[in-house]
Amino acid sequence: METSGKVAIVTGAGAGIGAALARRLVDGGARVVVADLNADAAAEVAGGIGANAVAVGGDVADEQVILALIERAEAEFGPVDLYFANAGIGGGPGLESTDEQWSAALEVNVLAHVRAARLLVPGWVERGAGYFVTTASAAGLLTQIGSAPYSVTKHAAVGFAEWLSVTYGDKGIRVSCVCPMGVDTKLLSGDLIPDDAEAAALAIKAVTTAGAVLTPERVAEDIVDGVADERFLILPHPEVLDMYRFKGSDYDRWLAGMRRFQDALRG
Repeated sequence: METSGKVAIVTGAGAGIGAALARRLVDGGARVVVADLNADAAAEVAGGIGANAVAVGGDVADEQVILALIERAEAEFGPVDLYFANAGIGGGPGLESTDEQWSAALEVNVLAHVRAARLLVPGWVERGAGYFVTTASAAGLLTQIGSAPYSVTKHAAVGFAEWLSVTYGDKGIRVSCVCPMGVDTKLLSGDLIPDDAEAAALAIKAVTTAGAVLTPERVAEDIVDGVADERFLILPHPEVLDMYRFKGSDYDRWLAGMRRFQDALRG
């Protein structure tokens, strides 16, 4: 799918990958609803883009907010062609993570995607076209040292994207799943595990030592290229595919290697 002339919603677009993606989409001829929990940040991004972007603030895990995004897109630009489920949060560390931390990660990283698809996919099936793009993480294919909620919910995000593609791929619905490693965003500067400095430091070190830290603009470019090619897995860090293949080829050896890696990081 070419994005020129299309109408898109990008969540988590007040900063980071989402903001870069909104700018790149408009540069390529799309019209975009910039959505973020931080309404001021969304407005600033949309204002900097121009007339082909509008801002909506709100919690994109809330079905009523998602509905408002869709209605605003339709009112300003027309029917939604692409939905970029990009908003994401970290969570707690390990077994000591609270139920509230687990619930928050599940809401934003997984159920927000489910609710958006529930509202959009039936209409897309009727039209015979639509594109759902999930921003997951390499953690969704591998794991995230230091954070159980982040790792588990990103696995779930990948799983839901797979299910969408299998279930609706022959009905005109395209699905992509973005799985980067380190990207220069707030998550990598401490927001991954905001309430546990030690676990956050371990998680960030695991990411930054595993590969290059990319700019949001580079990732946005990769996403647009992946959508144009209609690739399911969009991997800004290509080495993630080799890691994933190794994991599948010998799971026990991979787990042992990850434990050694974790020990080395702590040491």
